[in-house]
Amino acid sequence: METPKEKSKKTGLFAVIGSVFAAAFGVQSSKNRERDFTQGRLINYVIAGIIFVAVFIVSVFTVVQMVLK
Repeated sequence: METPKEKSKKTGLFAVIGSVFAAAFGVQSSKNRERDFTQGRLINYVIAGIIFVAVFIVSVFTVVQMVLK
């Protein structure tokens, strides 16, 4: 059973970024997924996910443009 101190603990920036990367590649552990759903804020994951998708699309576009030259 979790103590009140553990329940009030929030996920940090690096934990959110790590979770978004792991979820994007399908390798998220159930322990981290559980932490994200119990301690994380939805808006943090939405913003990180949007940024990840934008960076991913720009990266793929850049690589394709370099290969086609």
